[in-house]
Order: sequence, then C-alpha cells, then structure tokens
Amino acid sequence: TGALRKALRGRAELVAIDAPHPLPAGAEDDPDGDDPPRGWWFSGPGTFEAGGAAAGPAGGRKAEVARPGARPWRRRGRCGCWRCTGTGRAPAMVCALRARGDPRFPVAFAVLVAGFASRAPAHGHFYREPIALPTLHVVGDTDAVIAAPLSRELARCFVEPVVLTHPGGHFIPAAAAQKKAYLEFLERFCPAQGQ
Repeated sequence: TGALRKALRGRAELVAIDAPHPLPAGAEDDPDGDDPPRGWWFSGPGTFEAGGAAAGPAGGRKAEVARPGARPWRRRGRCGCWRCTGTGRAPAMVCALRARGDPRFPVAFAVLVAGFASRAPAHGHFYREPIALPTLHVVGDTDAVIAAPLSRELARCFVEPVVLTHPGGHFIPAAAAQKKAYLEFLERFCPAQGQ
C-alpha cells in the first residue's frame, strides 16, 4: 500500500487492523516469520472459500463484526472503511449496520477492494435491503482469490456504487488511473489539507 499511502497523504490515514483468528499451521507461510498469518473468516475448519455457503463460518458472529473495528471507529474525523485482502465480509456488514443507524460505526463511506457478500444463511439479513452508504468497489478481473463476479455481486447490494475495475488480480492497484479514481471518490469525504 506504499504508493497508495503516498497518494492519500494529507487526505486520509490508513489504519491496519489485525484479524482475530490465527491460521492453521502451514496454511500460509510468512517468509519473515515476523507476522503470523491471521484470518477474519473460515468457511470450514481452517479453510476459506468466498463463494462457499457454510452454515456457520468461524468468525461470523455479529459481535465479531463490531469488535475488530472498535478502536478505529473512535478516531476523530470522518471515518471510512477500507476493505482489502483478508478482511473478508465484515466491512460490507459494517456498512449495512451503519446504513440502518447503528451508532457503533460512524462510517461515512467505504472502499471495498475484492469485497464479497457472505453466503452464510445467518448473514442474509445484511443484504436484503439496498445499503445506502457511498462505496467504491475495486474489482480485479483476474482475481483468483475473490472472483470478479463475487465483487460485482456485492456492489449491486449498495445504492449507487462506484465500481473501479482493473486488469490485475488480488491486490490493491495503485497505477495512475486507479490513484485518480481513489482521489476523486475520497474528495467527497476527505478534502486535501487547506480546502
């Protein structure tokens, strides 16, 4: 996210939140060993499949949607929800809760990179009504982790979503065209300093 952080300097601060659940040994190797891999959701014991419809995915309880974001939501200023690799379904659920007036999440907008809707039956209520919160959905045409159709399907759950498609895979694109799109979207909520 280095190029993106530089482009957002003076407009927004990116705050990373660690996922609550350790991944099973060997699920993903961290070459440095400094940061053990963690996950937000598992569709089965130690596995993750975004398109799966697990009856009760680990980490899918409503309380866990609220808990990971507690500290960032208390920060001053307009707050956005920036979802990227590994955060699973939680940000879309946070958006739905906020759109329904939940005071725990003072979210003004969301940028959802490789977002997807939960297929768990217990989460269906989050998507029944259109979610009225400004969103930018970033979709990678060749994303092998969260397939592009899943991200587009999530975008349709929102009122007037902005969709940014890029030809790459499962990453946050930061070429000039994408930076311009981020800045145009964020300008509505995070004007440059001095404006």
